[in-house]
Amino acid sequence: MSDLTTLQQTILTAITDATDEAALESVRIAALGKAGSISALLKSLGGMSPDERKEKGPQINGLRDIVNDALLARRTALKDQALNARLQSERADVSLPVPESMAARGRIHPISQVIDELTAIFADMGFAVAEGPDIETDFYNFTALNFPVGHPAREMHDTFFFSPDAQGERKLLRTHTSPVQIRTMMTQKPPIRVIIPGRTYRCDSDQTHTPMFHQVEGLVIDKGSHLGHLKWILAEFCKAFFEVDDVKMRSRPSFFPFTEPSMEVDIQCSRKGGEIRFGEGEDWLEILGCGMVHPNVIRHCGLDPDDYQGFAWGMGIDRIAMLKYGMPDLRPFFEADIRWLSHYGFRPLDLPTLAGGLSV
Repeated sequence: MSDLTTLQQTILTAITDATDEAALESVRIAALGKAGSISALLKSLGGMSPDERKEKGPQINGLRDIVNDALLARRTALKDQALNARLQSERADVSLPVPESMAARGRIHPISQVIDELTAIFADMGFAVAEGPDIETDFYNFTALNFPVGHPAREMHDTFFFSPDAQGERKLLRTHTSPVQIRTMMTQKPPIRVIIPGRTYRCDSDQTHTPMFHQVEGLVIDKGSHLGHLKWILAEFCKAFFEVDDVKMRSRPSFFPFTEPSMEVDIQCSRKGGEIRFGEGEDWLEILGCGMVHPNVIRHCGLDPDDYQGFAWGMGIDRIAMLKYGMPDLRPFFEADIRWLSHYGFRPLDLPTLAGGLSV
């Protein structure tokens, strides 16, 4: 009997000392598991005489019941302690506003939003989206676009060049998305109608210039395109993008190696109160450059300029985003400041559509 009393005290002490449910479960297994101390005593009853079994059976079974009751009580106490500790650590101030979900807090970068807006507008006019590599060769970036040897744009002060490769060729980070026009004309049969949004790179950095920026270009190649078509496309784009009923535009002669004639396009605006508004006022703001594709460019792409002609235009996505949404400085576009993005960003599900509104 003294052995059972000692065993009972040992087990009850272990139960009391258990600090969590895992430790308590270890005590239970040591006592009542298949190889437990109480289980071994219960198994020994089969080898006893009837008189011994009659005497020790109730004692061993009683010990098992006492241990089970102690285990249950300790498990309940540990659960209560864990719950109280959790309530203390997770106490919430119910007077605070309900926090937004991660989906509601996320924001789309203005550049991504404007690219979606451009795509929606030009897709409605029947344009496809074309893409190309950021790392280009001199041929695609300059030669095929009618840049003469010695042109300032080929110099190191304007272009990011890589070191020469084994063949002596120096690749570069494209300075405009125009190389994609060349790749498109060399791989697709006219008629061609594409827009080309993407990253471009130049050695420049200030309030309105960054070493990496975004451009979108448009290209139309067929047998009957002319400047009247170009003017209509640009006017319809400006009305849709700036969400105004009417725009007044003017074209000024300019020079680009890859277009002839070349023009810069201004849109009428108002600058009153330090805010730019389109579709009204007496001021003008340059927004893009354009022109008829130079015959040499068409010829470089394997097409006959006597059969095919076309026009192209290009504008800075970062610049038109600044104009439309009132952003004074270009540099924060690339600084990853969550406060700036929370202010100027767009909710993920606000997808721009012409029917529902581009910037709703």
